[in-house]
Amino acid sequence: MAALNPYLNFDGKTEEAFNFYKSVFGGEFDTFQRIKEIPGGDQYPPNEQNRVMHVSLPIGKSGTLMGSDTMPSMGHTLNQGNNVHLAISPDSEEEAKRLFDGLSAGGKVVMPLEKTFWGALFGMFSDKYGVLWMVNYTYQK
Repeated sequence: MAALNPYLNFDGKTEEAFNFYKSVFGGEFDTFQRIKEIPGGDQYPPNEQNRVMHVSLPIGKSGTLMGSDTMPSMGHTLNQGNNVHLAISPDSEEEAKRLFDGLSAGGKVVMPLEKTFWGALFGMFSDKYGVLWMVNYTYQK
């Protein structure tokens, strides 16, 4: 079975965003690599050499959140949109509340974390970096 690993792009904010996500989820980065650390990285403009080439943060038992910065010198442009949500299925109501409160801090709650008709505790928000999230804890029957 293939794993689903969301990949996020930022315009120079990857390190800040991933340190925030790490503060909420816990754990340590599997990978954290800057442009200046890759082969040929010294050929990029000095203002881009500290940008993040790749970062990965394990989440839970089998997930990984990954990301990188855009590279303006290569013509990259960040376009934030509403076409991606990151859905989290916590193992407990307490974890659902902790993740919702932590990740939504400084962001915009679209739907508060509430019990739903489908037997779950569910909420939606965009975090302070514009990333859209859903938290869904399904109650045991």
